[in-house]
Formats: sequence, C-alpha cells, structure tokens
Amino acid sequence: MTTFRAARDFLLANRTDYETAVRDFRWPVLEQFNWALDHFDPMAQGNNRTALHIMDEAGEVKISFAEMSARSNRVANHFRALGVKRGDRMLVMLGNVVPLWETMLAAMKLGAVVVPATMLLSPADLADRLARGRLAHVVADASVADKFAGLGDGFTRIAVGGAPGWHDFSAADSHAAQFVPEGVTAAGDPLLLYFTSGTTAKPKLVLHSHQSYPVGHLSTMYWIGLKPGDVHLNISSPGWAKHAWSCFFAPWIAEATIFILNQPRFEALGLLDALVKGGITTFCAPPTVWRLLIQEDLKAWPVQVRELLSAGEPLNPEVIEQVHKAWGITIRDGFGQTETSAQIGNTPGQPVVPGSMGRPLPGFRVHLLDADGEEVGEGQICVSLEPRPVGVMLGYQMDDGGVAALDGRWHFTGDVATRSADGSLTFVGRADDVFKSSDYRISPFELESVLIEHAAVAEAAIVPSPDARRLAVPKAFITLAPGHAPTRETAGDIFRFLAGALAPFKRVRVLEFAELPKTISGKIRRVELRANEEAVRKAGGRGTHEFFWDDFKAEIDG
Repeated sequence: MTTFRAARDFLLANRTDYETAVRDFRWPVLEQFNWALDHFDPMAQGNNRTALHIMDEAGEVKISFAEMSARSNRVANHFRALGVKRGDRMLVMLGNVVPLWETMLAAMKLGAVVVPATMLLSPADLADRLARGRLAHVVADASVADKFAGLGDGFTRIAVGGAPGWHDFSAADSHAAQFVPEGVTAAGDPLLLYFTSGTTAKPKLVLHSHQSYPVGHLSTMYWIGLKPGDVHLNISSPGWAKHAWSCFFAPWIAEATIFILNQPRFEALGLLDALVKGGITTFCAPPTVWRLLIQEDLKAWPVQVRELLSAGEPLNPEVIEQVHKAWGITIRDGFGQTETSAQIGNTPGQPVVPGSMGRPLPGFRVHLLDADGEEVGEGQICVSLEPRPVGVMLGYQMDDGGVAALDGRWHFTGDVATRSADGSLTFVGRADDVFKSSDYRISPFELESVLIEHAAVAEAAIVPSPDARRLAVPKAFITLAPGHAPTRETAGDIFRFLAGALAPFKRVRVLEFAELPKTISGKIRRVELRANEEAVRKAGGRGTHEFFWDDFKAEIDG
C-alpha cells in the first residue's frame, strides 16, 4: 500500500530528526488495508533476507521473507479448509516457534481475529477467554492441549506437534503456497483481541483493527530506531502486546530481522552470548531483565548493538547508568499500552534526560490532565483523540460482545507523569499506586529507583502501609540480590542508605524481604501487596522478615 510505505519511508528518512518527524508526519489514510497481503507479501516477494532467526538449545532456524510469505499462505489455506472464516475469533497459544509467525500472518490474510495467549494460562483462564472472547478456533502447542480438556467442543482444535483429537498443524505443508483472499479487508475490521495482564483487576478485552496495530506501530518502529537490515532482539513472551510490538510488527515494517532466543529458564550469560553471536543491532528488554544483566560484567561482551531500549515498566536511572558505563550506549525508555502502539519515547539521536521516558512520538499528542480535565505539570497521561491517532484501539470489548468505543476527546492511560521544560515526560506511577503520607504525595517509582541503587536490592515495590498518625507510610517489599541474606543487619544497612538518599517525608518506614507477586506477563502486582499489607496491619501482625524504621532510628540518627 503506497501511502503506508510512504509514511514508513518518511520516518526512516528522519530517524534521528525528531522535530521534523513530529512536525511533518501524517498517519496514512486507509479505507482498505491488510498488512499481511498489502505490505508483508509485496516486501517478501523474491526477498531472501532473513525475516526470522530463532536460536535455542537445539540449534538455529532461519526463515527468509520469501519463505515466510509462502509458508503463511499454506497455513492460511489449511485454516480455510478447516472452516476458519473472516471475523472468526482464533486463540493462539504458542511459544516462540516458527508456527506462531506463520499463524499470525495466515489469520490476518483470512481476516480472522487473533486472540493471543501465553502458554502459562490455566484451564480457568482459558475458560474465561473461550467465553468472553467468543472463540471459534484454537491453535495451541501440543504440550498444552490437555489444558483444554473439559472445556467443551464448540471450537476447532489445531495442535502444533500433534495431539489426540486435534487437527495437525503440519498438514498445512500439503496445501498450495499461493493464497487468494476472499474479498478485501476494511482497515477498520477487527484483527486482534488482547486480554490485558490484570495488574489491578480482571483482565480487560482490548480490540484492535487492521490499522491500529499494523499501521499504528509506525510509531514503535520510530522509537526503536529500526532500519532495513537490522537484527532486532526483544525479550517478551508470546501472548502479550509487547510481543506484537517488537517481535512482529515494528521489525517487519522496517524490513528488519526478528531474532528470538529461546531459553528454558532465563539465564543472563546465555542472553549476552546471543547478543554477540546473533549480531544484534537493536535490543529491547523489560526492566526485570536489565536488572539481572547489570549483575554481570557487561564489558566482557563485545556487542555490536546500536540501540538499547526498555519498556513494560519504567527503567530506574541506576540501571541506565551502569549499562552506559559498560557499553557506552544509553538505554532509551519508552511508554505505551496494550491499548496503543508506542506513545512516548526517547528517540534515536536525541539527548536523554535521566529518568525520563521521552517525548510524544510522531502521530501522538499527549497531555497531562488533572481530575478536572485541566492541563497541569503533573497529571494523568492522556492521548488526544482530536484528531485520533491510528495507533489507538477500537475500544474495550464488553462481556455482551459489544465494543465500548473511545468516542470522547481523550484516551486516559491511568498513568501519572510530570513534564519538564523541554517537553520530556517522567513517569510518576500508576494513578492507583500513588498515595499520600501525612500530606505529602508519594511516588512508588521514585522510591523504588533509589532502593535498587543499594547493592543488596535486586527488585523492590513500594506500597502504602496503614499508619494511625500519618494515614499511610511507605513500605518496601524487597527481593534481595544474590549473596545477601534477609537479616536485621541487611535491613539496617538499607535503612541507613535511604536516610542519606531521601528527604524525611519520603523515607521508607517499613521494609520486608519477600518475593514480589507478579502477573504472568512479569509485572509487579502492587494491588496484591497493598491488600495483604492492609490485612496484616489490621490484624496487628508482623512478618518474619519485616523490619521497621523505628527499630533502627536511634542508632542511625545517633
């Protein structure tokens, strides 16, 4: 599609010229669009460059763009023979294996709606998705086929690897490598239905169209700084939106190679080896991974990386500093949601303000609003829908199957940020996570960033702990780094460090050594920590590895 390609080429040409990109970029206006048929297949024709490179314990697999186009055509023909039709909902529950990418392209070509799912879902999770997602078909790895036992027969079952009672995915090999679509695809037709990670409540159902993610991720490509021929490694699990962001759309929009490292269990040394061996040029990882990587001697790996990125949760400045010391490259933070493509980011060639997640990306106008809808220096991050950015969802699908469209002036993200004089935005916290102690507002992220500067702290989460005098005080749940024990001595050392690093009104008053509860997408469930803390304080209990500032006050203050 020429208008899509022109928009892409404009962003590539202005990859390091932020001012020009923001000023002159225009979303392509599309009435009919199918990214797989109108962008990927024409790009892939006769293209023998590597589209997908997977490395695991068994070896390596490389698939060219031309091969991927033909393979996805075979899969689309196979699915059509099994009854998959335009508009049908298809759950895709696969790991990082070649059939995942084949299935995504094939479903898109057919006009089916993909419902991505992580392999970690329980049978109860799947029952919820089958019902609320109105699923007609399931494509799953054979290793998880038994999770669907007892969930009824109202859907087609297709297994990668073969499973009793399931259609075999490999039967696609016998189908034609040419695909003829049944009619055209409207750009506004539904394409993806995501169940959010549920950090604060029951997962929402986010509905995207054939343009909101395939076209919307032009902003993500720009934030990453991708170029044709790049080799991009993104650490993300299938089933979550960030996987579609950086392991599917953004690299292939730019005609870059998607590199996948499959590890049975995350191992930092193996990842660092792969960065070198795979010739990775652009690398994105969540803060959890970066915090593990800096435990290693990064200077020992001669990486060829040009761009380093982080997303999912804000990245603490201490991590950015340590990586820069080792590799001379600054990790660039970015911000977006399942509901959108990348909205905000530190872009290539621009100075990075320490701790900032950057400025609004091309195609997005972002405002900070207070509860009255007034523009403020610190407020909720809101995306203007006048005009509406392409990279914004159709809306939330409701339990009755209807869609609650975003038809107002704003898309409210639920996240709070501050804006500096140069327009850069700094994350404060989820609106639900920010709290008051006495009459002071506490940003959990700010305190967590200070905490992880201590050598004993691997990860930390701040929540309010009920307090009769101050209403609430900051409590830190801490996961210790290797080599450190959950002792009184360790707690005292952390309290002493914080006393010298934080103003008294921000001081952590309680800390507890514990494993942090997380969603299956890896995000910390502060809502669970808050609820547990309220229950413990109400009962008057005290944890085995819980320590209070008052226990150390005299010896610290002298």
